[in-house]
Amino acid sequence: MKTQVFKSFLHVLICWGLIGFAFVAQPVLAQTVTSATEKVDQISLMGLTLNLPIDGKFVEKEWETQLKSYGKLTTGRSGVYKVPAANIPALSNEPLNVASKVSTDKNKATIFVAVDKGNADYAKPGDAMYTQVETLLKDFAERTRLNYDIKLADDTFNEAQKKQDKLTKQSEKLVRDLERNKKEKDNLVKKMDENGRELEQLTRDTETNKNDLASSLKDLETKKQALEAARAKLPK
Repeated sequence: MKTQVFKSFLHVLICWGLIGFAFVAQPVLAQTVTSATEKVDQISLMGLTLNLPIDGKFVEKEWETQLKSYGKLTTGRSGVYKVPAANIPALSNEPLNVASKVSTDKNKATIFVAVDKGNADYAKPGDAMYTQVETLLKDFAERTRLNYDIKLADDTFNEAQKKQDKLTKQSEKLVRDLERNKKEKDNLVKKMDENGRELEQLTRDTETNKNDLASSLKDLETKKQALEAARAKLPK
């Protein structure tokens, strides 16, 4: 349990450390918000465009999450999103119709958003709401950049954790193999000692057998001579 808590704490420290390093080592990613007209479902709409130099798929997912917070989100082809009767307190106390189109690339994303105050009255330069939508997009860009930095730090940590786990398992296996080898060595040393004692005993037994064999042979020869002498006494 303590190990798991420590790992979690270490995870947080490393992630924030990597994020801090990213802030120091890299310039703040440029973001631009401009007025634009874009065709959404073949209808030209007045709105704003945000260009964000971050992984496009990540940005699109973050934007989709934000749009869902405004109300019921519908999606269409070519990156089209719509939120009819959107609830966006930062812009208005009244329902708004939001239409958006997202274009993504590996290293960037372009978000177009049109906000209808009612009766096709879209926020445009000079409107108070235009400035509010611009601020909303810039806040989204900053939050997305921070979330992306966290994701990168988390991915880096996870890779480091996988490497650490792999090396830990390898270390544990090496320790087990070392213990196994040590036991095998001890068994071999024990067997060699037993073999040495057996060899000494066999050597002694061989020498004893050799002497016994010589004595037996001498006795056999004596017995043979006695037998021949006894036979020689028989009448012919």
